[in-house]
Amino acid sequence: MSTAANPSYGKAPIKVLLADDQVLVRSGFKGLLDVEDDIMVVGEAANGAEAVERARATRPDVVLMDIRMPELDGIKATGQIAKTRGLEQVRVLILTTYDTDAYVFEALQAGASGFLLKDAGPAELLHAIRVVAAGEALLAPRITRRLIAQFTEERIATQAGKERLAVLTQREREVLALVGQGLSNDEIGAELFLSPATARTHVSHAMAKLGARDRAQLVVIAYQTGLVSPRP
Repeated sequence: MSTAANPSYGKAPIKVLLADDQVLVRSGFKGLLDVEDDIMVVGEAANGAEAVERARATRPDVVLMDIRMPELDGIKATGQIAKTRGLEQVRVLILTTYDTDAYVFEALQAGASGFLLKDAGPAELLHAIRVVAAGEALLAPRITRRLIAQFTEERIATQAGKERLAVLTQREREVLALVGQGLSNDEIGAELFLSPATARTHVSHAMAKLGARDRAQLVVIAYQTGLVSPRP
């Protein structure tokens, strides 16, 4: 790969752990990632328990995590990784086969930084890894809104939304609402007439105040509290 095609040239490669119970799937991903200068596969796991073990041993930047695996499923494995001391910077990208997978929302709650359909093209997968490694959320637009609507609609009534959001300033609430709608920092800045850096600062403050692990969990909170409606 040329340096022109790869803006991360010269930086430490993104370390990726592959967790999927199908050998052919892992081999396909490895073959795709191994040719990228800025990405390095540091391990493979055939089940959730192995994924947690390998994550502790290799300290990857990103874990590509299948949901349905033996011994320990991807959701529980994601939760264990998120709660393990020393793995706070590890980001989990959930890979799912079906766009109606009922477990994706639970995976986000467990600490996943985003999800992607397994039928996504190579360019989409590479982009997803780089986005998640950079600390951003990656929520496939094709399924995000429907999933969150389905699995938060009943929860909104039971969440003490106003109390939970009371720690935020009015501007931080506005920013959180736009994060929940899937806007990037640049888009939030344009919407609120702020610089991208200022928008990023508001996002960071909201994450800290709400105890969110990353941007993906801010999306969940925005819907859970009713700040963003799951229906038009």
